[in-house]
Amino acid sequence: MKYALIIPDGCADEPQPCLSQKTPLQAARVPHMDHVAQLGETGMSLNVPDALPSGSDVGTMSLFGYSPLKFHTGRAPIEAAAQGIELGPEDWAVRCNFVTVADERMQSFTAGQIPNDLGAELVRELQHAYCGNENIKFYRGVSYRNLMLWRARDRKAPFSADTFTVPPHDITEQTIADHLPLGSGACDLRAVMEKSRGLFAANAANQARGELAATQCWLWGQGQAPALQNFKERYGVQGAVITAVDLLRGLGRLLGWDIIDVPGATGYLDTDYAAKGRYAIETLKSGTDFIVVHVEATDEASHEGHADEKVKALESIDHHIVGPVHEYLQSQGDYRILISPDHPTFLRTKTHSHGFTPFTMAGAGVATNGSQTYDEIAADQTGLRLPEGWDLMGRFLGSKG
Repeated sequence: MKYALIIPDGCADEPQPCLSQKTPLQAARVPHMDHVAQLGETGMSLNVPDALPSGSDVGTMSLFGYSPLKFHTGRAPIEAAAQGIELGPEDWAVRCNFVTVADERMQSFTAGQIPNDLGAELVRELQHAYCGNENIKFYRGVSYRNLMLWRARDRKAPFSADTFTVPPHDITEQTIADHLPLGSGACDLRAVMEKSRGLFAANAANQARGELAATQCWLWGQGQAPALQNFKERYGVQGAVITAVDLLRGLGRLLGWDIIDVPGATGYLDTDYAAKGRYAIETLKSGTDFIVVHVEATDEASHEGHADEKVKALESIDHHIVGPVHEYLQSQGDYRILISPDHPTFLRTKTHSHGFTPFTMAGAGVATNGSQTYDEIAADQTGLRLPEGWDLMGRFLGSKG
C-alpha cells in the first residue's frame, strides 16, 4: 500500500475579517482537499503540547509519530542533521538567523529573504571573526537560516535546559530587548549577537541592500542531538520527504528517510508547487512506500500577515499537489492520503500558536465521518479529537507503531 502525507505548514488559523469572517482554509478554493474529507475522516489533533514552544520542530515531530515530550531536544540539532553535521555528546547546535533590527525592534526575521550568496558571505564573516575560537563554528544554510555549533573542546558548552531563547519570527515589530537570551550561556549568545552587528555594518554588499539589510544574527533553538528510532523499524514502511526547509530534511535524515531535492522549491511563497507534486508521484513510482510533501509557503504568509497570499498558497497546494498525488494514488489500488498542518500560525499575531489543527485522511479502510469540506470548523464538528497528536501517524498507517 502507498501512503502520502501533505503538510501545508501553519495553515490552521482563525476567522479573518478581511475574508468575510472565514478562515483561510474556508476562504480558499480547495476542491481536492474537500474531496479527501468527503471520502474519509476529518478531525482535530494537538501536535504541540502546552509544555513546549510552538514550532515546526515540535509539530512535525508529532505528525511523524514521535512524542516531542520524549524526543525533542531543540530545533537547531535537527537542522544540523539536515546538513550531515554530526554532534558529539557534549556539542550543542544553535539556530543562527540573519535579521533586520531597526530602532531596536525586529523589522524582518528574514532580513528581507536575504540572497543565498550574501548569506554565505556573512557566515564567512562570522567564522573569520571566531577563527581563533575552538568552540564556536558557523555553518551556512539557506538564505537567512544558518547554524552556530558549540563544539565541546577546550570549554564545555555553557548551555542547559534552563537556557531560554525566542524565535525571531515570534517577535516581528516588537522590541528585541524584551526577548534576548536568558539563563545558562545567555551571556555567550548575546556576545555573539552583539559582535555580529559590527561585522554586518561593515559589509558593503550587505549595506547596499538598503533598509532590509541584515543588521545582526539572532541565536535561538539551541539543543543537543536527539535519539529517534528509525521510522521503518517503528512503523514498517520506508519514507521519503520533499521540502525546502532544513528542519524537515533533518528530521527525515534522523528517521532514515530519503531526501528528495526538487528544483524550484524555495521554502517561500514563490516555491514551485507543481514540481513538488510531480516529484512526489515519481518518488512513489520508484518504489517508496510513503511520501511526505511539506510546503512552507502558508506559514510564511502568516508570518508576514498576508491573508490573500495564504489563501493563494492553499489553492496552489490543492491544485498542484493534493489533486495530482491523490489521483495517482487512486489509480494504484490500495492507498491512504493524509493532509494536516503541523501547528496553527495566526495571521493576527504573525506567530506560531498552540491549539488543535485540522486533519483529513482517506483511503483503504478509512470510514467517512461526514465532513464535506476540509477546514477548522468542519473538522471540529466531527468530534474526533486526538489530544496526543503523535497518535495520528499510527492511525494513518493502520498500526500502533
